Amino acid sequence: MGDYSKALQFHEKAYEIFEKSVPLNRSQLTLSLLNSAECYEKMGDYAMALKNLQNAFQIQQKILPENNPAFVDTYRGLGTVYRNEKSLPATHLSWSITCSHIGDVHRLIGKYEMALSFHQKALNTQQKVECNPLDCATTYTNLGETYRAINDYSMALTYFQKGLRIRENMLPKNHSDLAAIYNSLAKVYFASKQYGMAMKNVQQAIEIAQEKLPSNHPHLLEYKEQLEIIRRKT
Repeated sequence: MGDYSKALQFHEKAYEIFEKSVPLNRSQLTLSLLNSAECYEKMGDYAMALKNLQNAFQIQQKILPENNPAFVDTYRGLGTVYRNEKSLPATHLSWSITCSHIGDVHRLIGKYEMALSFHQKALNTQQKVECNPLDCATTYTNLGETYRAINDYSMALTYFQKGLRIRENMLPKNHSDLAAIYNSLAKVYFASKQYGMAMKNVQQAIEIAQEKLPSNHPHLLEYKEQLEIIRRKT
């Protein structure tokens, strides 16, 4: 058996290097994520495998045309992990985390009903057994993103706020996960024409990101872009 744990360390180190490179090499970032996902899948950590595949898929969507062959490896990886996760019992916490990640992949490819179904399965399991509250927060924010995608801003706001309350109680005030949810809230407020609240939240996201992330990090660039979009409306 290969030493997947050691291989994973190298892939994650490579990702850290490429993430800080100038200019940002997104194709190498994607490759590092796919390699890490394969290691996690071989180690049986399907939730982390899906998380890495999901991140790779998001980058590919931004830089590649829809029919690019590079998507094949990502879809193959998703299929393998999805098949393997079915061996976990429905009450297993790892299964709930995996469900949540599968739901988010469905959201990214526009299958919103399937996304909501998987997120709800994850939430039902998490509510039945004692789980890490931050895992519940992730499921809440995934539900929020899905409802935002289908323009149900009231439901999106409800779930984002649930996720935010948990993270604010459990994470440092400058944690990058808080920046991400502030940016998501800004998008919801902007879409529902609450521009003042949108501005407040995106500024909070940028403030955290500027402290925690390199200046060329994709998340910080995204937050700044969102700020400019809001400014044009105010």
